[in-house]
Amino acid sequence: MLDEIIGEMGPVNILVVDDEEGIRGLFKKVLKKEGYQCQVAENGEQALEIISKEKFELVISDIDMPVMNGIDLSKKILAADYSDIIVMTGQVRSYHYDEIINIGVNDFVTKPFSPSELILRVKRVLRERQLKQVAKQSHEELKQAYIDSIHRLVMASEFKDEDTGDHIVRIGKYSCLMAEKLGWPEKDIEIIRYASPMHDVGKIGIPDRIMLKPGKLTHEEFETMKTHTTIGAELLSKSKSEILKMARDIALSHHEKYNGKGYPNGLSEEKIPIAGRIVAIVDTFDALTSKRPYKEPYPPEIALDIIQNEKGKHFDPQITDLFMENRNDFFKIRETIGVFEKIDLANFMISERDKDNFIT
Repeated sequence: MLDEIIGEMGPVNILVVDDEEGIRGLFKKVLKKEGYQCQVAENGEQALEIISKEKFELVISDIDMPVMNGIDLSKKILAADYSDIIVMTGQVRSYHYDEIINIGVNDFVTKPFSPSELILRVKRVLRERQLKQVAKQSHEELKQAYIDSIHRLVMASEFKDEDTGDHIVRIGKYSCLMAEKLGWPEKDIEIIRYASPMHDVGKIGIPDRIMLKPGKLTHEEFETMKTHTTIGAELLSKSKSEILKMARDIALSHHEKYNGKGYPNGLSEEKIPIAGRIVAIVDTFDALTSKRPYKEPYPPEIALDIIQNEKGKHFDPQITDLFMENRNDFFKIRETIGVFEKIDLANFMISERDKDNFIT
């Protein structure tokens, strides 16, 4: 099966870099005889020019060359992740074998060597490259299946009080946007993209009579509703996955308030995980501008007024400022994913539940 996958990866393009014309010609002849596509360059500078225009799976380079030597060429290729590299030389000079390998090249050969030895080394390096590609492809497929399974679990909980699954898609988009504005690294932005939609997964454990109640909740009902944070955290706990670790923090903390008056643990300020502080504001924004069993969507200006008024109380001041500065980008996401019903301000009435949440 693996050999079949590798066999389907298409023709292999190899670049040979050597300042000796005879060696370039010999290598090109030998490699083409083995079925490889092959081009040649006289030095590192010329090689980089060729690489900038065409993709190569493997570069075979001499070390001792004028203009740009093979070591400098290898460093530039590896820094840009262009291709795999085999270096060769007639004299190692100041470089030792382990030093050359530590640069990151895939193999090292000393001249003179036979064409059959070169082909064996080429095949070994290319097979390793192909195995890595297969492993990466399998990893991506496994990751996608994992994310899809999580998405379905989240959908099961969200369908209790959402018309569609658009809410969780928007939460992922909002959270990524806020993380970008905060200057997060790409890896962490990717993690919050998948973690943030799981914020309310604990709602799967809340009775429908509470989730779907159109009016104000009683004290006992609200206390039950609050447990969706701890239920979600329990569902997502004890995982080694970075996504699920962040999702657990978000599920537990996205109803905490910056002033310490939230739940379940009454955390305040920076004691609330940053991911929880992000989801707190974007989840509120999406809830305010969306239809719920207990309310109609709020007019945009009302939603913005509520969020601004909660700066330093419900929401982190820095995150609130970033949200307000980029509100048009957040509204663009809201308008393009799912139904966005705009309610006329003249017909607006704040819900009984939100009076408790935002009117003090």
